[in-house]
Amino acid sequence: MDIGLVGLGRMGGGIARHWLRNGHRVVGYDLTPSIVASLVDDGLEAADDLTDLVSRLDGRRVIWTMLPAGQPTREVTAFFEDALAAGDVLIDGGNTNYHETVARAERCAAREVRFLDVGTSSGLLGRDLGYCLMVGGDRDLALEFLPLLEQIAPDGGCRYVGPSGSGHYVKMVHNGIEYGLLEAYAEGFEVLRASDFDLDLAEIAELWRHNSLVTSRLLDLLSTKLSADPELSKFGDYVEDLGTGRWTVLEAIARDVPAPAITAALLTRIRSRQDKSFGGQVLSALREEFGGHVVTRPGGPIA
Repeated sequence: MDIGLVGLGRMGGGIARHWLRNGHRVVGYDLTPSIVASLVDDGLEAADDLTDLVSRLDGRRVIWTMLPAGQPTREVTAFFEDALAAGDVLIDGGNTNYHETVARAERCAAREVRFLDVGTSSGLLGRDLGYCLMVGGDRDLALEFLPLLEQIAPDGGCRYVGPSGSGHYVKMVHNGIEYGLLEAYAEGFEVLRASDFDLDLAEIAELWRHNSLVTSRLLDLLSTKLSADPELSKFGDYVEDLGTGRWTVLEAIARDVPAPAITAALLTRIRSRQDKSFGGQVLSALREEFGGHVVTRPGGPIA
């Protein structure tokens, strides 16, 4: 099959390689020439731009976009909504907000362009192990494309989950759960580090990997990092959120579903990005005013 792939970075490049190894012709485009060049050596056919990519695909055109959520995805998918013909297939494999996905599916349907939304998980490990794929869209179209999608997934790692928008919805909640899990590991290992026992955190992480109830892929990754650098000295404590965890919290509120762990994890990330917390200053000011409590850090005044 001929496949057009836009966005060849950390995950898109891995997807391209899986399909190339399975004998497909992949025509790719990315804004970074060096990324494209590295894939050309693996058999990728490079397009000069989006128009060139469309022109290089014969017959029924199949396009997969793997782009950051927000404006990059909006601009590129808007181009394909206009450039593709009736019967062509557009697949969004990024982390698009599901509300946008539902609207995009409706616009594509009005032009008779077929559309699938695929929540894609596994990160960098997917290049070798395959990607977990959560497929949303028209059921018949999804079932038609499952054999193609299964080629980039591990066994059992590709499922049709429901109508348009559901693939991205399931991935959104997946990422919200990820926020909570990451925060639990972060808090637990900070408690271990603060203990009086001089614990070897790398050894504990490795121990827990072996059939404990907190064994997970995330713990595997943490064990690797702690073994290489027990103090994690190259990392700061600034933590971004890229949208999906925030959307999960907002969705939980909209549905009247309590999600305290995911919400706390999101708020911890937001706090990590503050150089100084004005809220903390308010607390200190009030505590001094009503109780005469200390307002300096141990060992010296507040910077």
